[in-house]
Parts: sequence; C-alpha cells; structure tokens
Amino acid sequence: MELAAGGFSGEQFREACAELQQPALAGADWQLLVETSGISIYRLLDQKTGLYEYKVFGVLEDCSPTLLADVYMDLDYRKQWDQYVKELYEQECNGQTVVYWEVKYPFPMSNRDYVYLRQRRDLDVEGRKIHVVLAQSTSVPQLVERSGVIRVKQYKQSLAIESDGKKGSKVFMYYLDNPGGQIPSWLINWAAKGGNRSGSLYH
Repeated sequence: MELAAGGFSGEQFREACAELQQPALAGADWQLLVETSGISIYRLLDQKTGLYEYKVFGVLEDCSPTLLADVYMDLDYRKQWDQYVKELYEQECNGQTVVYWEVKYPFPMSNRDYVYLRQRRDLDVEGRKIHVVLAQSTSVPQLVERSGVIRVKQYKQSLAIESDGKKGSKVFMYYLDNPGGQIPSWLINWAAKGGNRSGSLYH
C-alpha cells in the first residue's frame, strides 16, 4: 500500500470515495441510529470497549462541496464559533503537519486534547470532483502530554464530499473517538451522536 504525504495511503482516500458512492454497511452489525432531514447515521459497537464507530451519509442543501471542505479545514474559523475549543493550532513535526486541539470538558471532568495528522485531497474520480479529508491520532515528541489534560489516543475520521448535482453537497463521514479517562461509555456515545456539541463528529 503506497503512503501519501501526511501518513495516509492512496487506498484510504479511495475507500472514502467509494463509501460516498456505495455505503459499506454489509458484513458487520451496523445499526441505523438516526435518519432525519436527508441525513442517516449508522453505528457499529466495539464489543471490547463498549464504544461505537459511526458512519454518516446524506445531503447538505445550499452548501457547495468546495465551501464545505474549506470551512471544515479552517481552524481559525473553528475557534470563532466553537465555545469548547481551548487551544487549536497546526505545527510542523518531523516533516508532517500535525494538529493540536484541546477541548474544554465540564467540571469535574478533565479537558481532553488531541494530536493528529490531517490531510485533504481534491480528487477527480471518473469525472466526479470529490474532496476527501482524512484525520488520525498520532504521537510526536514535540507535543507531550500535559498535566491535568487527558490525551485522546484513539481518534480517526474520514470525510468525503461531492456535489449533489444541484446547489448542495453529498457527504460521507466515518468517525471513531475514545476520549478515555473515567467517563462511562454510554456517556461518550451519547455525546458523539449530538447530545454534546463538543463531540468529535464536529472535529
């Protein structure tokens, strides 16, 4: 498997594109969690951790693919509207661009922070323009764990966006996040599906 710059393989980008065309839900116990306003959210239980992986499919009307991808990648803009961001920036580490993100958690829980690789590619797939963003947790010596903050070491997300043929965007997202610490798995899963807007579906 060839490695792309940023630590992701070309196959990983192709897999995200393929899910946009044909959702891969067979062969595993994916459950439909929510279906509303053109958006479907599926989840798959990890028996060992009690946590879920999520897949999101749907159409966002009146939001172009390019604009959606640009906004998703814009960390400065994210800091303007997301009240849960304490610290968020990109840093060059070992020749790769790494994102550092500290998320505010309500008392008495400790804040969480993420260190992850993120890369965007704008692909042409059989005449279809598809924007793909991949993100995955990593570890670099330049960004050590901080006292009083719990490092999230299991985070992975894929996002693929293309035109819906009108003014909107057809979207696929995969997401896995284990924030660790003494938080019950049911509470993590509740936050992930939208109970708390600091959930990583919004990374």
